[in-house]
Amino acid sequence: MRRIKIFDTTLRDGEQSPGIALRPDEKAEIARALELLGVDIVEAGFAASSPGDFQGVAAVVGSVQRATVASLARTTEGDIEAAAEALAGAARSRIHVFVATSALHMERKLGLTPSQVLERISWAVAYAAERADEVEFSAEDATRSDRAFLATACREAIAAGATIVNLPDTVGFTTPVEYAGMFDDLRDRCPELRDVELSVHCHDDLGLAVANSLAGIEAGATQVECTVNGIGERAGNAALEEVVMALRVRADHFGAESGIDPSMIRDASALVAEMTGYEVQRNKPIVGANAFAHEAGIHQDGMLKDASTYQIMDPSELGVSMTLPLGKHSGRHAFAQACDALGRPLDRDEIDAAFRRFKQLADTGAPVSIDDVLQEVRA
Repeated sequence: MRRIKIFDTTLRDGEQSPGIALRPDEKAEIARALELLGVDIVEAGFAASSPGDFQGVAAVVGSVQRATVASLARTTEGDIEAAAEALAGAARSRIHVFVATSALHMERKLGLTPSQVLERISWAVAYAAERADEVEFSAEDATRSDRAFLATACREAIAAGATIVNLPDTVGFTTPVEYAGMFDDLRDRCPELRDVELSVHCHDDLGLAVANSLAGIEAGATQVECTVNGIGERAGNAALEEVVMALRVRADHFGAESGIDPSMIRDASALVAEMTGYEVQRNKPIVGANAFAHEAGIHQDGMLKDASTYQIMDPSELGVSMTLPLGKHSGRHAFAQACDALGRPLDRDEIDAAFRRFKQLADTGAPVSIDDVLQEVRA
């Protein structure tokens, strides 16, 4: 199987979520959890953005032993110097140089001509390559960039020393078919891309970040940039746990794997939620409280007979258990099992009466206690 590297940007793009400001010691603690999880690259921050972020990057460098540590940098001397200084002492360092390549961004945001952007790419990547073990180049807003110009930008970056090229869907605009097609098209236009690592970085504005990331992997990308719990700018980034488990569950389709330890996913998710204050929604795939909960009677009956009827993952891999919460949609089979589990087995007539009363109470929407139901029925 192809090995997909996991580039975790929880501490950089994830921290850009409104209201999140992690202290250096908090970044270090999360970084240690990410390394235990098995991520390959930890993007620790944007060293030039603030003194605190500089210190955060340095703290991550001191807290991990195996993972590559990266810092974001614009195509300026100050940014690259700050990144290099913050990364000093890393077991393996990476400066992540980015610049916009879409006409909209170049003209309206940067006020630069295409030729000026190409000059910046060539100079900045070469400058960074002298100051870190690796240089990654990101073409910001790649999915809305002119393909011919984007290919030229990639060629310039590779010639200057970039060994990783990232083609981000910065604003969550593209679709899976379009994104995969872009990778194929760019390899034809820029054959040099076949000699470097290709990376995907997708945002979730249209709810397609994970789907687009997987499409990029199918199109040949070997690195995926993602965040724990999918946090990030606006609607967030591709969720690490969703990408990883999709590759794991559908290995037959993707023919690819990551180095992530599934049993550590829930711990990392809980730590990030606690430290950022961003709670995980109950119906969030993989790490949500409802991810392995089955309330509908038909589903519960199937689960009790064979878990594979309604469950495509083994929750024990993630260190959690399947649950059959009782509610208005629950079935008789699950209700009887719950009574047995409480040490209150019922005969057929008692089950009929108790289950009927349970349904009446559950329809009110108020919490229902099985003990209360049984006491009422047996009174």
